[in-house]
Amino acid sequence: MNFWKNYFFACTVLTVVICVIFYTRQLSPPKSYKKVNSSSERPFRLNACNYALEEKPAFVWGRAPSSPLGRVPCQEYLLQSHYITSPLSEEEVAFPLAYVMVIHKDFDTFERLFRAVYMPQNVYCVHVDEKASTDFKVSVLQLLSCFQNAFIASKREPVVYAGISRLQADLNCLQDLVASHVPWKYTINTCGQDFPLKTNREIVQYLKGFKGKNITPGVLPPAHAIGRTKYVHREHVGKGGSFVKNTYILKTSPPHQLTIYFGTAYVALTREFVNFVFSDKRAIDLLQWSRDTYSPDEHFWVTLNRIPDVPGSMPNASWTGNLRAVKWNDMEDKHGGCHGHYVHGICIYGNGDLKWLMNSQSLFANKFELNTYPLTVECLELRLRERTLNQSETAIQPSWYF
Repeated sequence: MNFWKNYFFACTVLTVVICVIFYTRQLSPPKSYKKVNSSSERPFRLNACNYALEEKPAFVWGRAPSSPLGRVPCQEYLLQSHYITSPLSEEEVAFPLAYVMVIHKDFDTFERLFRAVYMPQNVYCVHVDEKASTDFKVSVLQLLSCFQNAFIASKREPVVYAGISRLQADLNCLQDLVASHVPWKYTINTCGQDFPLKTNREIVQYLKGFKGKNITPGVLPPAHAIGRTKYVHREHVGKGGSFVKNTYILKTSPPHQLTIYFGTAYVALTREFVNFVFSDKRAIDLLQWSRDTYSPDEHFWVTLNRIPDVPGSMPNASWTGNLRAVKWNDMEDKHGGCHGHYVHGICIYGNGDLKWLMNSQSLFANKFELNTYPLTVECLELRLRERTLNQSETAIQPSWYF
């Protein structure tokens, strides 16, 4: 009797184990899924994205696979990672862009951003926070060494959130870009947790529509922002971390009787305007005055661009220009909530934010973490590449397909 009891028990356990294994395999990616963008897995990735867009439960994606960078020569890396290495239209060739990319962590996320915006006719300056880890710096240098039109800023800052060093990092790259032989029309500044929502051609067409005007969305300072330029603020970098501290000492009035505006730190600027920033006394004096303010990049660009005689100025622009999609935690009634999590009041996008992102008219979105929510980045990248290749006027290389 004991024999038959043990026999039936063993059979039951074996049946359950087989069912669990079978069910798990239906929910999990196949073990052959080794490379992030293997074309053999394209249908699998499309299905996963469709499920996410329909807000249906799907498998747990897991940590995004690492790139082959560092283990293979540059030519093979570009091939395996599906970089676009030839211009896709005459329109884009005639309208090259310059990118400022200020980064400090999450190399994998930055690598995806770089690949998504990379085009051979553009030029890219990357500012790496002086406080970043050695491994991070080495990885960035290794990546950029594979591209003739991408480089690390010649001068680097220990960047403090909301400090003058953040604005200075942008300016350091812009100083290098104005010396570039690439005849870029606009420069766009980004951070390492941005990701494009539009193709390069769509970005070019959007910028061309402004006919040489700078895009610096902003208004007169709301009540919560007045103290940022009313009082002296100091950057602090030490063992306890880096931050900006309010001294509550009143500042002097702005130079040249300038009216201070408040807006976004992320802008699109013409080459003529950037040259003005480095040569005009009003711009130079405003920068000096801004060094002890809070988050000066949120008033510097918009204030200068409201001066009527500045190259490409838009004195009455208000929030004109739709550059960034951001979900702020105090605006959930407008965007429907964050499906990832908030950091500094900004949503780190999760899978449930995909539909909102894909419906956005902004050029870029902020913020993403590839290793936390890989499917969000994977799906945006897949759809972006499909639109890019559909818009191409040149022969499509097989290696460009994901």
